[in-house]
Amino acid sequence: MAQLKDDCFAFGGDLMPLDEALARLGESLKVVAGVETVALREAQGRILAEDIASDRNVPPHDNSAVDGFAVYFDDLAAGTEVRLAVAGRIAAGHPLDGPAERGRAFRIFTGAPMPSGPDTIFMEEDCTVEQTGDGEVVVLPPGLKQGSNRRFAGEDVRAGDVILRAGHRLRPQEIGLAASVGRDHLQVYTRLRAAVFSTGDEVRDPNQGAAEGCIFDANRYAVMALLEGLGCAVTDLGILPDDADAITKALAEAAPRHDLLVTSGGVSAGEEDHVKGAVEGLGQMHFWRLAIKPGRPIALGQVGDVAFLGLPGNPVAAMVTFMVIGRPLVLLLSGAADLSAHRFPVEVGFDYKKKKGRREWARVKLETTDDGRLVAMKHHSSGAGILTSMVEADGLVELDEDTVTLEKGAMAPFLPFNEITGR
Repeated sequence: MAQLKDDCFAFGGDLMPLDEALARLGESLKVVAGVETVALREAQGRILAEDIASDRNVPPHDNSAVDGFAVYFDDLAAGTEVRLAVAGRIAAGHPLDGPAERGRAFRIFTGAPMPSGPDTIFMEEDCTVEQTGDGEVVVLPPGLKQGSNRRFAGEDVRAGDVILRAGHRLRPQEIGLAASVGRDHLQVYTRLRAAVFSTGDEVRDPNQGAAEGCIFDANRYAVMALLEGLGCAVTDLGILPDDADAITKALAEAAPRHDLLVTSGGVSAGEEDHVKGAVEGLGQMHFWRLAIKPGRPIALGQVGDVAFLGLPGNPVAAMVTFMVIGRPLVLLLSGAADLSAHRFPVEVGFDYKKKKGRREWARVKLETTDDGRLVAMKHHSSGAGILTSMVEADGLVELDEDTVTLEKGAMAPFLPFNEITGR
């Protein structure tokens, strides 16, 4: 992990805008994942570590887009139907055996290679086939343009084209494209090794009992799922007590075996919040107060040379801050070229007021009105601990630092959960 400048992120003082924090991440961090070669079948969701250039045309030859009849356009007569003898059959993988004579039609099937000479294809359903004593005759209707229903060699990919760039996260369509040029193995970045633990004497694992005053650990499971959705190899380090020595020991032992350490809770300024001191004792802490809601107390630092991300303890705040800070951090360390998440403009069905100078996110559900409009409706609860509000929402409406009021009927950026949890 590249060293961040010591004066980048101050504790206390003015709150840092989100865009500035993200810019600092991009300037200061580097890829830590290694490179490995995997079979194409195993490449789904991985981040490409090489540029892929094609050594062939796709398709490799001119071919038919339909089932029908291939003819010479010059054998047709303008404005009238034409009758041609059917002189051959061409199927995919079975080129015409011999030359294509003028004045003849050739039955051809989708994907079959075009014979040399014929340049136009009639769809089978537009034609009539008659049986004669000399064989089949096809009746071709007038009006077809020259070159119709013919696909050309290299129409999709030309030999020498770079079809995929390093840093691209591989989806099914990229897997298919790589296969189309004959690649069965790809160089990808290794999965980022992320270790996750929660802190707090009151936190219990769901497989334990929760005594009075205790809560079950939702954060750790949600964060592990978010990390796995981004392709990480996740280690569950469980729950640590509010004890400085125990937290320091756990961080020190985990750092050599991982690329990223993620905690939940313990990053505020209370007497029982020991994570900040533990990280500083083992490395550096860079920022922990952002001008965002939910999730102001968030920590980024280093334990040795290993990146550290400290999320807030409230479950909604932990998830939202991971989505807007943790996600780009993970993608950057993993080798991804594009760290952004797409926002989509939506109409809002609520009024909203906020402080100037702070980025905020409202949990919303998309609803369709009687007249067919898609409207974002705010969840009735905005508390940072109301996890049901995330379950009942489709995503977040984002309000930037300059926005103070948002009125019903206005357009606002919408960040769908499926854009940020597994893309």
